[in-house]
Amino acid sequence: MSATRPRPSRIGDALAQVGACGLFLFQLIGAIPKSLRHIKETIRQVWFVGAMSLVIIMTCGLFVGMVLGLQLYDVLSRFGSAAMSGTVVALALYRELGPVVTALLFAGRAGTSITAEIGLMRATDQLAAMEMMAVDPLAYVATPRFLAGIVAMPLLVCVFNALAILGAHVVCVTWLGLDNGTFWSNMTTNVDVWTDVVNGVWKSAAFGAVVALIAVFQGYTTPPTSEGVAYATTRTVVFSSIAVLALDFVMTAFLT
Repeated sequence: MSATRPRPSRIGDALAQVGACGLFLFQLIGAIPKSLRHIKETIRQVWFVGAMSLVIIMTCGLFVGMVLGLQLYDVLSRFGSAAMSGTVVALALYRELGPVVTALLFAGRAGTSITAEIGLMRATDQLAAMEMMAVDPLAYVATPRFLAGIVAMPLLVCVFNALAILGAHVVCVTWLGLDNGTFWSNMTTNVDVWTDVVNGVWKSAAFGAVVALIAVFQGYTTPPTSEGVAYATTRTVVFSSIAVLALDFVMTAFLT
């Protein structure tokens, strides 16, 4: 009777995926000098993952700010601190909510598009055709999308924060009657550029790198079938969400 080979555990598969993704990151970094020859492709990808995501980022940012303003005004007014509503909204956005929510939206909109596009290139043998024509797919396809994610995320976070603060201003000042000067003066006094704003920019750049890396890796290594592309797109959203939240905790612990 022949012995059956033990099946690998899911934990082992997950660790193997993490290791393969780490090695893929080194390959992307090594391909950056070659990708500079295709700077127009990188700019096109920045437009695709950045400018084409503005609608969902601006809409969600506006409503997130309105909800924050409404809830915080209600809570702070119980303690006689309703004048600090703008400050608390700004600190929550710059430090946590802006980078995290934008990264999750970015993963759902741009990350899935990147994975599906590269996965279809793999399924239709376009990547193999590039290799036959002496064109490095890593430098022409993968690396520009990876760099575009790093560049676009901080810009999208700035737009998200601006619209969220505008939404909070509309609710607190226009609707609930908070003094406009008090709203802005408390915010500018208590929000520090280096501690709050710059740390949020660092977070957003790191989140953009992580989401873009996962999206490119899943698309580049997907099985060349329609089912494989579908699973890769799903894994991009799931893994990106988990990675963003875990990395947010780590960076918050070090930056605070």
